[in-house]
Amino acid sequence: MSEGGGGDAPGGWPARLAGGWLARLAGGLPARLAGGLPARLAGGLPARLAATMRRLALRQEAVLGVILVLALVVLGHLSDRYLTAENLLNQGRLMTEVALIALPMTLVIVTGGIDLSVGSTLGLAAILLGVSWKKLGLPLEAAIGVALLSGAAAGFVNGWFITRMRVPPLIMTLTTLAFYRGLAEGISAAHSVRGYPDWFATLGQGEVAGVPSQLWLLLAMAVFCWVLLARTGFGRSVHAIGYNEVAVRFSAIPADRVKLLVYTLSGLSAGLAAWVFVSRVGTTRSDMGMGVELDAIAAVVMGGASICGGIGTIPGTVLGVVLIQLLKNGLALTGVKGDATIVVIGAVLIASVLFTNLVQLRGWRAR
Repeated sequence: MSEGGGGDAPGGWPARLAGGWLARLAGGLPARLAGGLPARLAGGLPARLAATMRRLALRQEAVLGVILVLALVVLGHLSDRYLTAENLLNQGRLMTEVALIALPMTLVIVTGGIDLSVGSTLGLAAILLGVSWKKLGLPLEAAIGVALLSGAAAGFVNGWFITRMRVPPLIMTLTTLAFYRGLAEGISAAHSVRGYPDWFATLGQGEVAGVPSQLWLLLAMAVFCWVLLARTGFGRSVHAIGYNEVAVRFSAIPADRVKLLVYTLSGLSAGLAAWVFVSRVGTTRSDMGMGVELDAIAAVVMGGASICGGIGTIPGTVLGVVLIQLLKNGLALTGVKGDATIVVIGAVLIASVLFTNLVQLRGWRAR
């Protein structure tokens, strides 16, 4: 190209490189390193830390923790027996059955479902345990296995109809709530089963290292459910189904299989709770577990789970169960009657959820 054309003169682009880009590298980059990066390190990290702390403070678990501490302080001041080790351990013994049911209920609710039949499943499993041992002559160990298998089977039936027949979880489990309770009453024929051997009471009435035996079982179940929900691909699938089940199906995730396993686990845990319940009280009745599903659902929702699905944690559920049980006990010790106790627990449930939602809403508007 000629010198009079539009091309660069010899040495033009090297000059530009030397004068333009190199100047930027020589002057601009040090300036950024000198001013911008330290400024980000000085200002960004504390801001990021503050944002993280705000997110932690907004978690439902933090709100429940504050309410639990306040309840302990106030009720402990009103009753001298409330904060004794004997009373607290006894409350741990009494809350185990509800907690065992609430833990897998968390997974059910996170998927966007619900299981109203767990109380009736507990009653059916308890009756089958007693009848298969007392009337059918099975060894008590085998009768315990019957109770666990019957609970898992009841949960599997719920899950199968929900996933295969597309029956809504509310309708399906409301139906089996009545059906399983009716089976329990029909099998028992209004008779209770008593006379269990002493070793059978070890789980429900015994202690290990000064702690009620069933609390160790509850601890193991809580760790298992926490790992399953928070640390595995299965748990991520559970959350994803609750967020958007249609998208999950397009992502080749076996949503039906996941939900079927979740409902089966819920039934199995109800059978486990039946074993603990019968071991603790030493008798089997068809009305066992009535209303326990409401306590379990209340604990899960109080723990921060969304009834619409997608949100929920095991630590939150554990805190919800503990708070409800300690409120019941503390109010009873201070002379509050049963109906008033229900009102107080309902008010605490509403207040904890509303407080968290309001604080989160203010945080979103401030962004």
